[in-house]
Amino acid sequence: MVHTVLSILPTHAIMSASMKETTTRNLEETFVCASEFALSLTLQEDRGTVVALYGELGSGKTSFVQGVAKALGVDVTIISPTFVIERIYKLSHKNFDRMVHIDCYRIEDASEMTLLGWDEKTKNPRNLIFVEWAERIEEILPPHTTRVYFEFVEETIRRIKVLNPNI
Repeated sequence: MVHTVLSILPTHAIMSASMKETTTRNLEETFVCASEFALSLTLQEDRGTVVALYGELGSGKTSFVQGVAKALGVDVTIISPTFVIERIYKLSHKNFDRMVHIDCYRIEDASEMTLLGWDEKTKNPRNLIFVEWAERIEEILPPHTTRVYFEFVEETIRRIKVLNPNI
C-alpha cells in the first residue's frame, strides 16, 4: 500500500525530495505520464539511476516502464520480467546506455540481488534501472532512489506519485 511504503522511508528522504502526483484515466494517459517522467531523467555522475516501483498487481508498474522505454527509443515489446527476474534493453540516449527492468515479485531475500550483479549495476551512471515490487529489496535500494507509487482509484483510473530525491 502506498501509505505503508511512504511511512518506512526516513523523514529526511521525503522532506528533501520532489513529489509529483498525477491521476491517469487510461493506458494512453499513463504512457504520457511515463514519457514526461523519462524526459525529466538526468544522468547521475557517480551512480546509476534507480527507480523503485510500488503498487498492487495490475496497478500500472509495467505499463509505466513500457511508456518510459518507448519515450527513450526502445522499439521492442516490453513485458514484465516476472519469471526471468531481469531484462536489459540497449538505449541510444544521451544519458543512458542500458535500461534494466527488474521484477522482484519472486525475490524472497534482498541478498538474492547479488546474483544479478546489483552492486555493479547501481554503480554504473549509464544504467537506468527500474525495480518492480521494490519493497522486497527496500534495504538495498540506494539512498537517491526515485520512488514511483501506483494506486488503484477505479477500474481504469490510477494515481501515480513520483518521489524524486534527485531534483
